[in-house]
Amino acid sequence: MAGNKGEWSEAYVFLKLLGDGKLYAADQNLNKITDLFYPIIKIIRSEIGSKRDYLTNGEITIIDGYTKEILLKVSKIEFIKKANELFQELKKAKGRSFEVPSLEQFLKSIYYAKDKSEHSKKTDIRIVVHDLHTGLKPTLGFSIKSMIGKEATLFNGGDGTNFIYKFTDVKHTEEEIKLINAIKPTGKESKITLRINSLLNRGAKINFVGVQSENLKWNLELIDTKLPEILAHLLLYKYAYGIKSSFNELLKVLLEKNPLNFNLSNSHPFYEYKLKNFLADAALGMTPEKIWKGIYDATGGIIIVKENGEVVCYHIYNRNDFQDYLLNNTKLNQTSTTRYKWGDLYLQNDNPYIKLNLCVRFND
Repeated sequence: MAGNKGEWSEAYVFLKLLGDGKLYAADQNLNKITDLFYPIIKIIRSEIGSKRDYLTNGEITIIDGYTKEILLKVSKIEFIKKANELFQELKKAKGRSFEVPSLEQFLKSIYYAKDKSEHSKKTDIRIVVHDLHTGLKPTLGFSIKSMIGKEATLFNGGDGTNFIYKFTDVKHTEEEIKLINAIKPTGKESKITLRINSLLNRGAKINFVGVQSENLKWNLELIDTKLPEILAHLLLYKYAYGIKSSFNELLKVLLEKNPLNFNLSNSHPFYEYKLKNFLADAALGMTPEKIWKGIYDATGGIIIVKENGEVVCYHIYNRNDFQDYLLNNTKLNQTSTTRYKWGDLYLQNDNPYIKLNLCVRFND
Protein backbone atom coordinates (compact mmCIF):
# COMPACT_ATOMS: atom_id res chain seq x y z
CA MET A 1 0.00 0.00 0.00
CA ALA A 2 2.38 2.70 -1.19
CA GLY A 3 1.09 6.26 -1.30
CA ASN A 4 2.11 9.90 -1.11
CA LYS A 5 1.57 12.18 1.89
CA GLY A 6 -1.78 13.31 0.57
CA GLU A 7 -3.09 9.74 0.21
CA TRP A 8 -1.76 8.68 3.61
CA SER A 9 -3.25 11.84 5.12
CA GLU A 10 -6.66 10.65 3.91
CA ALA A 11 -6.12 7.40 5.81
CA TYR A 12 -5.02 9.41 8.84
CA VAL A 13 -8.20 11.51 8.77
CA PHE A 14 -10.31 8.36 8.43
CA LEU A 15 -8.68 6.71 11.47
CA LYS A 16 -8.58 9.84 13.62
CA LEU A 17 -12.18 10.90 13.02
CA LEU A 18 -13.49 7.44 13.81
CA GLY A 19 -11.39 7.35 16.95
CA ASP A 20 -12.39 10.86 18.09
CA GLY A 21 -16.03 10.63 17.00
CA LYS A 22 -16.11 14.39 16.31
CA LEU A 23 -15.17 16.75 13.50
CA TYR A 24 -14.26 20.20 14.79
CA ALA A 25 -14.76 23.45 12.88
CA ALA A 26 -11.99 26.03 12.46
CA ASP A 27 -11.96 29.81 12.56
CA GLN A 28 -10.48 32.03 9.86
CA ASN A 29 -6.97 31.41 11.27
CA LEU A 30 -7.28 27.61 11.26
CA ASN A 31 -7.71 27.45 15.03
CA LYS A 32 -10.04 24.75 16.33
CA ILE A 33 -13.35 26.09 17.66
CA THR A 34 -13.77 23.86 20.70
CA ASP A 35 -17.50 24.43 21.08
CA LEU A 36 -18.35 23.99 17.39
CA PHE A 37 -18.15 20.39 16.22
CA TYR A 38 -20.12 17.79 14.28
CA PRO A 39 -20.71 14.44 16.04
CA ILE A 40 -19.87 11.64 13.61
CA ILE A 41 -22.46 8.91 13.15
CA LYS A 42 -20.57 6.96 10.50
CA ILE A 43 -18.06 7.19 7.66
CA ILE A 44 -18.98 5.63 4.31
CA ARG A 45 -16.33 4.16 2.02
CA SER A 46 -17.13 3.02 -1.51
CA GLU A 47 -14.52 1.01 -3.35
CA ILE A 48 -14.59 -1.17 -6.44
CA GLY A 49 -17.46 -3.62 -5.96
CA SER A 50 -17.92 -2.87 -2.27
CA LYS A 51 -19.33 -0.41 0.20
CA ARG A 52 -18.57 -0.25 3.93
CA ASP A 53 -20.22 1.71 6.71
CA TYR A 54 -18.06 2.50 9.76
CA LEU A 55 -20.40 3.31 12.65
CA THR A 56 -19.17 5.11 15.76
CA ASN A 57 -21.12 4.10 18.86
CA GLY A 58 -18.88 3.22 21.78
CA GLU A 59 -16.83 1.10 19.38
CA ILE A 60 -16.38 1.03 15.62
CA THR A 61 -18.82 -1.32 13.90
CA ILE A 62 -18.01 -2.16 10.29
CA ILE A 63 -21.06 -3.07 8.19
CA ASP A 64 -21.40 -4.24 4.60
CA GLY A 65 -23.18 -1.35 2.91
CA TYR A 66 -25.17 -3.65 0.62
CA THR A 67 -26.10 -6.65 2.78
CA LYS A 68 -26.08 -4.76 6.12
CA GLU A 69 -24.11 -7.67 7.60
CA ILE A 70 -21.85 -6.80 10.56
CA LEU A 71 -18.32 -7.59 9.43
CA LEU A 72 -16.23 -6.55 12.43
CA LYS A 73 -16.22 -4.59 15.67
CA VAL A 74 -13.08 -2.73 16.74
CA SER A 75 -12.28 -0.62 19.80
CA LYS A 76 -12.06 3.14 19.26
CA ILE A 77 -8.81 3.09 21.21
CA GLU A 78 -7.29 0.94 18.47
CA PHE A 79 -8.24 3.53 15.84
CA ILE A 80 -6.72 6.33 17.95
CA LYS A 81 -3.54 4.31 18.43
CA LYS A 82 -3.17 3.58 14.72
CA ALA A 83 -3.91 7.22 13.81
CA ASN A 84 -1.09 8.33 16.11
CA GLU A 85 1.28 5.78 14.57
CA LEU A 86 0.43 6.98 11.07
CA PHE A 87 0.93 10.62 12.03
CA GLN A 88 4.46 9.84 13.26
CA GLU A 89 5.19 8.08 9.96
CA LEU A 90 3.83 11.05 8.00
CA LYS A 91 6.09 13.49 9.85
CA LYS A 92 9.29 11.58 9.09
CA ALA A 93 8.44 10.28 5.60
CA LYS A 94 10.64 11.34 2.67
CA GLY A 95 10.03 11.10 -1.04
CA ARG A 96 6.93 11.12 -3.19
CA SER A 97 5.61 7.66 -2.37
CA PHE A 98 6.23 5.46 0.65
CA GLU A 99 4.85 2.48 2.53
CA VAL A 100 3.80 2.16 6.17
CA PRO A 101 4.25 -1.57 6.90
CA SER A 102 3.11 -1.26 10.53
CA LEU A 103 -0.32 -0.02 9.36
CA GLU A 104 -0.96 -2.21 6.34
CA GLN A 105 -2.22 -5.29 8.18
CA PHE A 106 -4.59 -3.23 10.32
CA LEU A 107 -5.98 -1.34 7.32
CA LYS A 108 -6.57 -4.60 5.47
CA SER A 109 -8.28 -6.09 8.52
CA ILE A 110 -10.78 -3.21 8.62
CA TYR A 111 -11.43 -3.41 4.84
CA TYR A 112 -9.72 -0.10 4.07
CA ALA A 113 -8.38 0.31 0.54
CA LYS A 114 -7.09 3.44 -1.19
CA ASP A 115 -9.39 3.15 -4.24
CA LYS A 116 -12.21 5.74 -4.10
CA SER A 117 -13.61 4.95 -7.55
CA GLU A 118 -17.14 6.01 -6.69
CA HIS A 119 -16.05 9.36 -5.24
CA SER A 120 -15.66 12.57 -7.17
CA LYS A 121 -12.29 14.26 -7.62
CA LYS A 122 -13.02 16.72 -4.85
CA THR A 123 -14.62 14.38 -2.31
CA ASP A 124 -12.05 12.42 -0.30
CA ILE A 125 -14.28 11.27 2.55
CA ARG A 126 -18.04 10.91 3.11
CA ILE A 127 -19.31 11.38 6.63
CA VAL A 128 -22.77 11.12 8.16
CA VAL A 129 -22.94 13.70 10.95
CA HIS A 130 -25.49 14.78 13.51
CA ASP A 131 -26.13 18.35 12.39
CA LEU A 132 -26.65 20.30 15.60
CA HIS A 133 -28.03 23.27 13.61
CA THR A 134 -30.94 21.38 12.10
CA GLY A 135 -31.17 18.08 13.96
CA LEU A 136 -30.75 16.29 10.63
CA LYS A 137 -28.24 13.54 9.80
CA PRO A 138 -26.88 14.45 6.36
CA THR A 139 -24.22 12.60 4.39
CA LEU A 140 -21.52 15.14 3.63
CA GLY A 141 -18.57 14.93 1.28
CA PHE A 142 -15.34 16.64 2.32
CA SER A 143 -12.17 17.42 0.43
CA ILE A 144 -9.02 16.73 2.48
CA LYS A 145 -5.95 18.99 2.39
CA SER A 146 -2.83 18.10 4.36
CA MET A 147 -0.41 20.65 5.77
CA ILE A 148 2.09 17.91 6.65
CA GLY A 149 5.03 18.22 4.31
CA LYS A 150 4.67 19.95 0.96
CA GLU A 151 1.87 22.49 0.67
CA ALA A 152 -1.33 21.19 -0.90
CA THR A 153 -2.78 22.30 -4.23
CA LEU A 154 -6.13 24.08 -4.31
CA PHE A 155 -6.45 24.61 -8.07
CA ASN A 156 -4.29 22.45 -10.33
CA GLY A 157 -2.37 23.98 -13.20
CA GLY A 158 -2.41 22.36 -16.64
CA ASP A 159 -2.31 23.13 -20.36
CA GLY A 160 -5.81 24.57 -20.18
CA THR A 161 -5.03 26.99 -17.33
CA ASN A 162 -2.69 29.10 -19.47
CA PHE A 163 -3.70 32.77 -19.76
CA ILE A 164 -2.70 34.36 -23.08
CA TYR A 165 -1.29 37.89 -23.42
CA LYS A 166 -0.46 39.98 -26.50
CA PHE A 167 2.22 42.67 -26.72
CA THR A 168 1.36 45.71 -28.83
CA ASP A 169 3.24 48.82 -30.00
CA VAL A 170 6.29 46.69 -30.72
CA LYS A 171 7.44 44.43 -33.56
CA HIS A 172 10.05 41.69 -33.33
CA THR A 173 11.55 39.09 -35.62
CA GLU A 174 11.74 35.38 -34.80
CA GLU A 175 15.48 35.78 -34.23
CA GLU A 176 14.95 38.60 -31.72
CA ILE A 177 12.35 36.54 -29.84
CA LYS A 178 14.78 33.62 -29.64
CA LEU A 179 17.44 35.90 -28.17
CA ILE A 180 15.03 37.25 -25.54
CA ASN A 181 13.93 33.71 -24.60
CA ALA A 182 17.61 32.77 -24.18
CA ILE A 183 18.22 35.47 -21.54
CA LYS A 184 19.33 33.83 -18.29
CA PRO A 185 18.66 35.39 -14.86
CA THR A 186 21.72 36.52 -12.93
CA GLY A 187 19.93 36.97 -9.61
CA LYS A 188 16.58 36.08 -8.05
CA GLU A 189 14.53 37.53 -10.91
CA SER A 190 12.77 34.84 -12.94
CA LYS A 191 13.36 34.23 -16.62
CA ILE A 192 9.67 34.96 -17.29
CA THR A 193 9.91 38.37 -15.61
CA LEU A 194 13.03 39.18 -17.67
CA ARG A 195 11.28 38.23 -20.92
CA ILE A 196 8.18 40.30 -20.21
CA ASN A 197 10.17 43.32 -19.03
CA SER A 198 12.52 43.18 -22.00
CA LEU A 199 9.51 44.16 -24.11
CA LEU A 200 7.80 46.49 -21.64
CA ASN A 201 11.05 48.44 -21.23
CA ARG A 202 11.03 49.07 -24.99
CA GLY A 203 7.61 50.70 -24.86
CA ALA A 204 5.44 47.65 -25.46
CA LYS A 205 2.00 47.31 -23.89
CA ILE A 206 0.70 43.95 -22.68
CA ASN A 207 -2.95 42.98 -22.89
CA PHE A 208 -4.87 39.91 -21.78
CA VAL A 209 -6.56 38.23 -24.75
CA GLY A 210 -7.99 34.96 -23.42
CA VAL A 211 -7.80 31.67 -21.53
CA GLN A 212 -6.41 28.66 -23.39
CA SER A 213 -9.25 26.40 -22.23
CA GLU A 214 -12.64 27.70 -23.30
CA ASN A 215 -14.26 25.48 -20.67
CA LEU A 216 -12.20 27.11 -17.91
CA LYS A 217 -13.04 30.58 -19.31
CA TRP A 218 -16.76 29.77 -19.14
CA ASN A 219 -16.41 28.22 -15.67
CA LEU A 220 -14.76 31.39 -14.42
CA GLU A 221 -17.35 33.60 -16.10
CA LEU A 222 -20.10 31.58 -14.44
CA ILE A 223 -18.62 32.51 -11.05
CA ASP A 224 -18.23 36.11 -12.21
CA THR A 225 -18.05 37.60 -15.71
CA LYS A 226 -15.03 39.70 -14.71
CA LEU A 227 -13.12 36.85 -13.06
CA PRO A 228 -10.91 35.90 -16.07
CA GLU A 229 -9.68 39.50 -16.28
CA ILE A 230 -9.06 39.74 -12.53
CA LEU A 231 -7.02 36.52 -12.49
CA ALA A 232 -5.14 37.68 -15.60
CA HIS A 233 -4.08 40.83 -13.72
CA LEU A 234 -2.96 38.77 -10.72
CA LEU A 235 -0.72 36.66 -12.94
CA LEU A 236 0.76 39.79 -14.47
CA TYR A 237 1.42 41.31 -11.06
CA LYS A 238 3.32 38.17 -10.09
CA TYR A 239 5.32 37.53 -13.24
CA ALA A 240 5.77 41.00 -14.77
CA TYR A 241 6.05 43.18 -11.70
CA GLY A 242 7.45 40.80 -9.09
CA ILE A 243 4.58 41.20 -6.59
CA LYS A 244 4.47 38.54 -3.87
CA SER A 245 2.45 35.47 -4.83
CA SER A 246 0.04 35.38 -1.88
CA PHE A 247 -3.57 36.22 -2.66
CA ASN A 248 -3.90 38.72 0.19
CA GLU A 249 -0.83 40.64 -1.08
CA LEU A 250 -2.08 40.54 -4.66
CA LEU A 251 -5.48 41.79 -3.51
CA LYS A 252 -3.81 44.89 -2.03
CA VAL A 253 -2.32 45.66 -5.45
CA LEU A 254 -5.69 45.13 -7.14
CA LEU A 255 -7.27 47.63 -4.80
CA GLU A 256 -4.46 50.12 -5.35
CA LYS A 257 -4.41 49.87 -9.16
CA ASN A 258 -8.14 49.08 -9.67
CA PRO A 259 -7.48 47.80 -13.23
CA LEU A 260 -11.17 47.13 -13.92
CA ASN A 261 -12.20 50.64 -12.81
CA PHE A 262 -14.77 49.54 -10.25
CA ASN A 263 -16.35 52.30 -8.17
CA LEU A 264 -14.58 51.79 -4.84
CA SER A 265 -15.77 55.05 -3.28
CA ASN A 266 -18.22 53.28 -0.95
CA SER A 267 -15.76 50.46 -0.10
CA HIS A 268 -17.67 47.76 -1.95
CA PRO A 269 -15.32 44.71 -1.87
CA PHE A 270 -15.55 43.95 -5.61
CA TYR A 271 -12.17 42.25 -5.98
CA GLU A 272 -12.17 40.50 -2.61
CA TYR A 273 -15.68 39.09 -3.08
CA LYS A 274 -14.93 37.71 -6.54
CA LEU A 275 -11.61 36.18 -5.52
CA LYS A 276 -13.14 34.56 -2.44
CA ASN A 277 -15.87 32.99 -4.57
CA PHE A 278 -13.25 31.66 -7.00
CA LEU A 279 -11.16 30.10 -4.22
CA ALA A 280 -14.19 28.57 -2.48
CA ASP A 281 -15.59 27.12 -5.71
CA ALA A 282 -12.15 25.71 -6.60
CA ALA A 283 -11.94 24.08 -3.16
CA LEU A 284 -15.42 22.57 -3.36
CA GLY A 285 -15.73 21.29 -6.91
CA MET A 286 -14.74 23.59 -9.77
CA THR A 287 -11.97 22.20 -11.99
CA PRO A 288 -10.61 23.41 -15.35
CA GLU A 289 -11.74 20.35 -17.31
CA LYS A 290 -15.37 19.83 -16.29
CA ILE A 291 -18.37 22.04 -16.94
CA TRP A 292 -19.01 23.89 -13.69
CA LYS A 293 -22.67 24.27 -12.76
CA GLY A 294 -22.15 25.61 -9.26
CA ILE A 295 -22.98 22.26 -7.67
CA TYR A 296 -20.46 21.37 -4.99
CA ASP A 297 -18.83 17.92 -5.11
CA ALA A 298 -17.52 18.45 -1.59
CA THR A 299 -20.98 19.05 -0.12
CA GLY A 300 -19.70 19.39 3.43
CA GLY A 301 -16.64 21.54 2.88
CA ILE A 302 -12.95 21.00 3.37
CA ILE A 303 -10.98 19.15 6.04
CA ILE A 304 -7.48 20.38 6.93
CA VAL A 305 -4.79 18.20 8.53
CA LYS A 306 -2.61 20.62 10.46
CA GLU A 307 1.13 20.14 10.95
CA ASN A 308 0.54 19.15 14.59
CA GLY A 309 -1.88 16.40 13.55
CA GLU A 310 -5.02 18.29 14.51
CA VAL A 311 -7.92 17.74 12.11
CA VAL A 312 -10.37 20.61 11.57
CA CYS A 313 -12.91 21.53 8.95
CA TYR A 314 -14.60 24.40 7.22
CA HIS A 315 -18.25 23.57 6.74
CA ILE A 316 -20.45 25.37 4.25
CA TYR A 317 -22.30 26.79 7.28
CA ASN A 318 -19.20 28.75 8.33
CA ARG A 319 -18.51 29.89 4.77
CA ASN A 320 -17.25 33.34 5.81
CA ASP A 321 -14.45 31.85 7.94
CA PHE A 322 -13.74 29.37 5.15
CA GLN A 323 -13.37 32.10 2.52
CA ASP A 324 -11.25 34.29 4.82
CA TYR A 325 -8.96 31.34 5.48
CA LEU A 326 -8.57 30.62 1.76
CA LEU A 327 -7.80 34.23 0.87
CA ASN A 328 -5.21 34.53 3.65
CA ASN A 329 -3.55 31.16 3.09
CA THR A 330 -3.23 30.64 -0.66
CA LYS A 331 -0.82 31.81 -3.34
CA LEU A 332 -0.17 31.64 -7.06
CA ASN A 333 2.20 28.77 -7.71
CA GLN A 334 4.66 28.40 -10.60
CA THR A 335 4.21 25.14 -12.49
CA SER A 336 6.55 23.50 -14.98
CA THR A 337 7.02 25.78 -18.00
CA THR A 338 8.06 22.88 -20.24
CA ARG A 339 5.29 20.49 -19.21
CA TYR A 340 2.50 23.01 -19.72
CA LYS A 341 4.16 24.99 -22.53
CA TRP A 342 4.12 28.50 -21.12
CA GLY A 343 6.54 31.30 -20.28
CA ASP A 344 8.23 31.53 -23.70
CA LEU A 345 7.61 34.49 -25.99
CA TYR A 346 6.26 33.56 -29.42
CA LEU A 347 5.22 35.45 -32.54
CA GLN A 348 1.74 35.52 -34.07
CA ASN A 349 0.97 37.91 -36.95
CA ASP A 350 4.23 39.74 -36.14
CA ASN A 351 3.13 40.45 -32.56
CA PRO A 352 4.83 38.85 -29.55
CA TYR A 353 2.63 36.76 -27.24
CA ILE A 354 3.21 34.98 -23.93
CA LYS A 355 1.24 32.49 -21.83
CA LEU A 356 1.15 32.55 -18.01
CA ASN A 357 -0.07 29.54 -16.07
CA LEU A 358 -2.69 29.66 -13.30
CA CYS A 359 -2.13 27.30 -10.38
CA VAL A 360 -3.12 27.91 -6.75
CA ARG A 361 -1.50 26.28 -3.71
CA PHE A 362 -1.77 26.70 0.00
CA ASN A 363 0.98 28.73 1.64
CA ASP A 364 3.96 27.02 3.23
